[in-house]
Amino acid sequence: MLNYLVTRGLRSALTILLVVTFTFIILRLSGDPAMMILSADAPPEAIDAFRQSWGLDAPLSHQYFGYLRNIAMGNFGVSMRNGSPAMSLVIQAIPATLAITLPAFFIKLLLGIPAGIFAAFHRNTWIDRLIMSLSVAGHSLPSFVLGVLLVLIFAVTLGWLPSGGYASWQHAFLPIITLSIGGAAVLARYTRSAMLEVLGQPYIRAASAKGLTWHNVVLRHALPNAAAPILTIIGLMFGALIAGAVVVESVFSWPGVGRLIVSAVANRDLAVVQAALLLVTTCMVTANLLVDALNVMIDPKLRSAR
Repeated sequence: MLNYLVTRGLRSALTILLVVTFTFIILRLSGDPAMMILSADAPPEAIDAFRQSWGLDAPLSHQYFGYLRNIAMGNFGVSMRNGSPAMSLVIQAIPATLAITLPAFFIKLLLGIPAGIFAAFHRNTWIDRLIMSLSVAGHSLPSFVLGVLLVLIFAVTLGWLPSGGYASWQHAFLPIITLSIGGAAVLARYTRSAMLEVLGQPYIRAASAKGLTWHNVVLRHALPNAAAPILTIIGLMFGALIAGAVVVESVFSWPGVGRLIVSAVANRDLAVVQAALLLVTTCMVTANLLVDALNVMIDPKLRSAR
């Protein structure tokens, strides 16, 4: 098990390095920050001075290794827009993102897992078809379309909730619902599939034949044995808490990490984009590593194989 986790840890570190490298190269090939910040009408001398002050006139390889060296020393750069430390700007935006992604995460669990279990126990009935149809619809509908529809219904037509902002829980309600629906739909489908694989096993039939209640069969026998694939999806959702609301934050003008990334990309604020994506990647990779460790711990077959 230890060797497996060490191998996964090394792969995770390599993944983070590849994302950092890809982000660094793409950002510098996508446009000149000097032109975005100073505008194309600025004097050539001012543009050259800007590039020189930010080290953009150096060879790309020199910039890259300098960036890696700074990261190793805990220096993530400063914003080209306001001179603030890039990572500080990202960290300041995290509470706003978690204010909508954490409630949405728990709603996904409360809706998706029971719906998947219920559909599996009523396989090929109208209940199963209804739940799966709603799941497909919820998963297929893009979040920006769903967000706009909710705004049209609850903010424009009914006037019950604000269409955007960050002042109260009423402002957070629509973003949370928008984030919850798609995730709950995905979780319901994966839970149903995992449960169907387990419900066909002999020990489940034996438990039912002994007269155990529906709840005992689910909680004591079926769900623990179907936990591995469900945990994997939950881990991916948990790892995406920081970056899982990019589109939703833009739709509802929510001042979180996702909206910060969009704004920084549009303004070619290189250090902010790099710091945000580094944090997001680290969170997702760490979540995947924890899920792998949990799967090995709960599955004896995986433990014996490692």
